Amino acid sequence: MKLKELFKNKIFRIVLIGAAALLLLILVYFVFFRQEKTAYTATEEEKRLSILLGEIEGVKSATVMITEKDGVPVSAVVVFKGEDGILTRTRLMEIAASALDLRTRDILVYPAK
Repeated sequence: MKLKELFKNKIFRIVLIGAAALLLLILVYFVFFRQEKTAYTATEEEKRLSILLGEIEGVKSATVMITEKDGVPVSAVVVFKGEDGILTRTRLMEIAASALDLRTRDILVYPAK
């Protein structure tokens, strides 16, 4: 089938126009309506605790995220790079709990990739 004969086909023209319209809609969505991910900025307390936890033996670096309710810490997550072991995790958990005046069960500690 030649190209001219293909364009004479009504169904082919409808499918071609539909595909072009769909591509245009997708392009408009990505250009105008897609929301960019906002970067998270650590608080001063999180930065200070991250520096403190990074000083522990076996920990190369640590990142802390504190969850607050009415301005009071209620839980925290610690992600660390370095030696993974029960002693390292326990140290991180106890120091973070003490610094934030939380129970150790309110602190979650995970190794980074």
